[in-house]
Amino acid sequence: MARHLITSALPYINGIKHLGNMVGSMLPADVYSRYLRQRGHDVLYICATDEHGTPAELAAKELGVPVDEFCAQAHDAQKAVYDGYALAFDYFGRSSSPQNAEITQHFARKLNENGFIEERAIRQVYSPTDGRFLPDRYVEGTCPHCGYDKARGDQCENCTRVLDPTDLIDPRSAISGSTDLEVRETKHLFLLQSKLQHEVEAWVARHEADWPQLASSIARKWLTEGLHDRAITRDLDWGVPVPADTWPELAAEGKVFYVWFDAPIEYIAATKEWADAAPAGETRDWKSWWFEADDTVRYTEFMAKDNVPFHTVMFPATELGVREPWKKVDYVKAFNWLTYYGGKFSTSQRRGVFTDQALDILPADYWRYFLVANAPESDDSSFTWEHFTATVNKDLADTLGNFVNRVLSFSRKRFGDDVPAGGTPGEAETRLGEEIARLLAEYEDQMEALQFRKAAAALRALWSAGNSYLEEKAPWLEIKTDKDGAALTLRTAMNLIHLYAVVSEPLIPASSAVMRAAFALPDDTAAWVSADEAKSLASVPAGTPFTVPPVLFAKLTDEDLATYKERFGGDES
Repeated sequence: MARHLITSALPYINGIKHLGNMVGSMLPADVYSRYLRQRGHDVLYICATDEHGTPAELAAKELGVPVDEFCAQAHDAQKAVYDGYALAFDYFGRSSSPQNAEITQHFARKLNENGFIEERAIRQVYSPTDGRFLPDRYVEGTCPHCGYDKARGDQCENCTRVLDPTDLIDPRSAISGSTDLEVRETKHLFLLQSKLQHEVEAWVARHEADWPQLASSIARKWLTEGLHDRAITRDLDWGVPVPADTWPELAAEGKVFYVWFDAPIEYIAATKEWADAAPAGETRDWKSWWFEADDTVRYTEFMAKDNVPFHTVMFPATELGVREPWKKVDYVKAFNWLTYYGGKFSTSQRRGVFTDQALDILPADYWRYFLVANAPESDDSSFTWEHFTATVNKDLADTLGNFVNRVLSFSRKRFGDDVPAGGTPGEAETRLGEEIARLLAEYEDQMEALQFRKAAAALRALWSAGNSYLEEKAPWLEIKTDKDGAALTLRTAMNLIHLYAVVSEPLIPASSAVMRAAFALPDDTAAWVSADEAKSLASVPAGTPFTVPPVLFAKLTDEDLATYKERFGGDES
């Protein structure tokens, strides 16, 4: 089986993320990783908190704690939330790790040796009030492109255009709010992306046809506009230090690498963190996933569209420039925005539902299923409480949950606590087996294609097929005249429940575990369901003890809907 390296965009350290962040990177990466593992592939899913840069310093300053202490606490808080969503990272690292400092400095030295880094004097914003140069994110103002009045000096959150602090209209210090700003000369390191333009273009050309249109169009737009040399150092107290053995003057001034230079390198570094964290007696070869791995590893990245330029252009330029055989991405799964009633989720403005709040309301599987079923793949999609409630009630509570409950409850009432015997599969069961095999193949195809909304629709169709079979056979009527026939119907339906438990695990792992545990199968090691197994529906034999689990999914009421909207807001404005 293939080796699959999977990464999702690193969540930034300053605060718990919202649902849009979850569905745009980590959750689909987890679903895909789980699916691949079940199909027998060797999978390594790596993520980490992105901890450098000005927002971390500002957040720590606001709380009055050292920035390293803030980041350590915030990392643990984020990891706890992701554990709550059952995100099965193989490792969830930290970009402030010694491993990232080591590899980032190695990359910088190699780029310098190869003539792709240049030291330049630039004019940079200085705040006399704060007594320091202001890195790009320390400068706020009005975007010259869209007029957004809270744009940062590196990128406009509203229109996503990359900026320089001097581009901003009416700039002000993010530290003090002072508008008394000056432009002074200082020195920084520049990555000479212009010298790598043709190499990046050739590399993108070899891959873009396979990528989603969203990813390829963003990469092509940046290349068409031309790659510009970009400063990769900042005047900060927190970050990967510029190595003194290569740039002693800048190191003495306390320069650190720009967060967007070291953050993608953390994918590699976090893999080394994973290897270094191996328990006693276990050896993990981190480098085989990243070095000279083009023919042995398929690398898939998951991210929202604002991260695409950095992963399809800037980081590949860095990897190409080091002139070493580091693994570059094979497939970029890019997502549009999940909006909240038509407006952007916003961490800074606390607009929308945040991942910790969601778990306070309902278990993770409710959110996992809804988000995957409505993933913003071809276009932006909107979260509304009305849509969420309808999806939970129709798909989870009625289609899946009610099927499981009524089959097991009715069978226990009429046949006891063992899977009933009797009856011989007939035409209805043959048709059902063929339909289940066909739908399972559709589900597999959509998973392989990383089409998550379509995969969720195929899974929902599998659940619906069980309900259609049950309505056709009507065992509550059948038992009055044909007890063996009712036993066959219920046993077949129980086999469907077990099949659902296995194949639904990528989307709803906790509920799948509950369904699977309902049957006391002594050797239940099935990782997936083959086409033949799907057709025969015989994995749970007669006589197998079973229990009726608690209700899998509670239906949401009008009162629930009103409560959610009152707490979080819910109108088109």
